[in-house]
Formats: sequence, structure tokens, C-alpha cells
Amino acid sequence: MKDLDPLIFFAVFQEMLGPLLWILLVLVIGGTAAFLILLIKEKGIVAKRLVRAELVGLAGGVLALVLMAKVSSSGFTDAGGPADWFLIALVFGLGLIGTAILVYAAAGWKTLLSGQKS
Repeated sequence: MKDLDPLIFFAVFQEMLGPLLWILLVLVIGGTAAFLILLIKEKGIVAKRLVRAELVGLAGGVLALVLMAKVSSSGFTDAGGPADWFLIALVFGLGLIGTAILVYAAAGWKTLLSGQKS
């Protein structure tokens, strides 16, 4: 495998996740767009909302690990080398960050649309 083809990754994820892949892609693209637009509208980050979103993000990291264990044929006890543990940490980190962005954006838009002060 000399070339790194993104379509191969897409095919592997499609095989592993099935229809859930499309839901996750919509969440990633929509959540990121909502977050960026919110940052532009508010002209910065609200610290209190960010801390709350990060705390919820911890649960999102755990849920990402649960999802990883469900869609793969191996479990955490099969992790043998540093590359396996790096991948587990990467999945947790991406779940944490993704969930924090989604929660921050949702809370920000709720506050913005209701007319409340941040």
C-alpha cells in the first residue's frame, strides 16, 4: 500500500459503521459550521459555556470508545502495542473534542436565539 487513498478510508468506514457514518458526517459538518458561525456572531468564546461543554465532552470521549468497541472486531483487552493505545487515545480525544464543539454550539445558539445574555 504505497498510496494513501481517501476513498479506501471512506470504504472501510462505510463497511464498519453502515448508515451511522452518514449521521456522523452530518453531525461533524453541521456542528463545525454552527460553531464557526457562532464564534463570528459572538466575536469570541464564552468561557463558562466552554467549560461546561468540555465536561460533557468527557462523556462524548467515553461514548466514542464504546462505539469503537462495538464496530470493531477487537476489544480493549486486545490492545497490545503503543500504536493500539495511541489509536484508543486518539478516538477518545476526537470524541471529546467533537462532543464539546457540538454542545458549545448548541448551547450558544440556544442562548443567542432566546435573547438571553451569555
